[in-house]
Amino acid sequence: MGARIRLLMLAMLVLAPLKADPPMTNLRIEVKSHTGRPIAQASVVVKFVRGRNYLKLGKKVYTSWQTRTNQEGVAKIPPLPQGEILVQVIAKGYQTFGETFDVNEEERTIEVKLNPPQPPLSIYQ
Repeated sequence: MGARIRLLMLAMLVLAPLKADPPMTNLRIEVKSHTGRPIAQASVVVKFVRGRNYLKLGKKVYTSWQTRTNQEGVAKIPPLPQGEILVQVIAKGYQTFGETFDVNEEERTIEVKLNPPQPPLSIYQ
């Protein structure tokens, strides 16, 4: 019995450092028009695309956030795990933006420029 307890205590000492939180990133997204003016009230969706939680035996991390930009065109996202993220921006009167970014820094600012809508394509023109 004593050997089992010692083995269990040794395993706890070895695995204790693995409980550290994964590295996190503070994300700030700036949304501007093609002319450089900030776009207020644009919908910003951030989805964590790729990364694994090694404390949960490699299970995928499923996280997403949805917010709107303020008057300066800035959306602040709560701290999220470092890895690959998908950023989508939707604003009335502009084309929808979507791109994947690799985030490995402690703080990151992503600048998004939205283009005006394109005229619809037609084979009859």
